[in-house]
Amino acid sequence: MEPFQSDGVEIAFLDEGKGEPILLIHGFASNVAVNWVDPGWVRTLVSAGHRVIAYDNRGHGKSEKLYDPALYGAPAMAEDGRRLLDHLGIERADVMGYSMGARIATFLALAQPARARSLVLGGVGINLVRGLVGTGPIARALEAPSIDDVTNDTSRSFRVFAEQTRSDLKALAACMRGPREKITPDMLASIGVPTLVAVGSNDVIAGPGAELAATIPDAKFLDIAGRDHMKAVGDARFKQGVLDFLTRRP
Repeated sequence: MEPFQSDGVEIAFLDEGKGEPILLIHGFASNVAVNWVDPGWVRTLVSAGHRVIAYDNRGHGKSEKLYDPALYGAPAMAEDGRRLLDHLGIERADVMGYSMGARIATFLALAQPARARSLVLGGVGINLVRGLVGTGPIARALEAPSIDDVTNDTSRSFRVFAEQTRSDLKALAACMRGPREKITPDMLASIGVPTLVAVGSNDVIAGPGAELAATIPDAKFLDIAGRDHMKAVGDARFKQGVLDFLTRRP
């Protein structure tokens, strides 16, 4: 991992392989290692002839920790990705995000359509439009003195994962309390690049993936059968589906 400055925020990134570049954006409370290296994504994509660029989102992993919720809007976090492409001199890349990373990737493709060659939205379905409910309880769970003080099952699962990834809980709470910019069906209808939506069939966090794909022109949907939000990440069918999509897209 190397650092670079994104408008004054230090962002840590990985750059491996040669070939067509793909930018990877991880999910909430995760990081490059947990979301992309450990499940084998970096190895798979590099072996398939891609240059893999992945970065720790602000407040996550080895990137700078910020404690002002206003600094965690998805458009601002998408700009970190755009500035990283600028930093590396990459004009255009495939863009893949998982969960929160898919939301960030969507804003990147909307704001910088010339920079995204294609879009892979993993771990997010129609809730990309409907929005995430219960952000307040999740933030409070992250701020609680101990996990023993968290009784709500959903909020507790976020706290458990954040502790497993050794995250900065206060930074994550600020991220969860950050702006929740809406993504509308009209915005999705304006996406003009090849898009793949991939969601586990048991993923209750994402919402139905086929419904999201139906709002994006010519988007393809990949159903990762029998997988929930966490277990879909490293699924072999997910990886093969992405490789097939990258091979077929113009």
